Amino acid sequence: MLVIGIAGGSGSGKTTVVKKIIRALPNSSVSVISQDSYYKDNGHLSPEERKKINFDHPSSIEFELLIDQIDHLRKGDTIQMPIYSYVSCARSVDTIPVRPTKVIIVEGILVLTNSDLRNRMDIKIYVDADGDDRLMRIIQRDIEERGRTFIEVLKHYETFVKPMHLQFIDPTKRFADIIIPQGGANQVAIDIVASRIRMNLNN
Repeated sequence: MLVIGIAGGSGSGKTTVVKKIIRALPNSSVSVISQDSYYKDNGHLSPEERKKINFDHPSSIEFELLIDQIDHLRKGDTIQMPIYSYVSCARSVDTIPVRPTKVIIVEGILVLTNSDLRNRMDIKIYVDADGDDRLMRIIQRDIEERGRTFIEVLKHYETFVKPMHLQFIDPTKRFADIIIPQGGANQVAIDIVASRIRMNLNN
């Protein structure tokens, strides 16, 4: 089993990179573990308190559960990945079964911030993008998917996203084996990564 970590700033194009890598690999050979599924359950908080949650700080992630489930996958066990809602800030009672496959991709803005999780990765990738490009994607995503107004998105970006990116996320570039500039638009880099993974699968 090959465990691949894919990190990068919010709106950097990680999801596009993951999808393109999956398309370049054999069918049913990849399972994806999303860091976002492991946000701590804050459904008990009031709506006003939920607005103050810092989703871009490493302490917001239940890394212990994420690491435990990665370990179970490596042992050949199927796991029950949590389902998290940004609207309610709570985990669903339902889960998503994830079976062990030849390639496990662990993706999220903070997946390279935790040393125990990094030590379980065979390949570490950082998806890089200009701040302006990331902000435009964040605005579109947060309005369409998370129900925020334009002003709320900008305030959230200024308060949480930008300072946490500078403090925690951008510095994890130094842990990456591969940095992909321009996000999902960099087809050459994605092809190189996919080729390297196929080499490992054939060994």
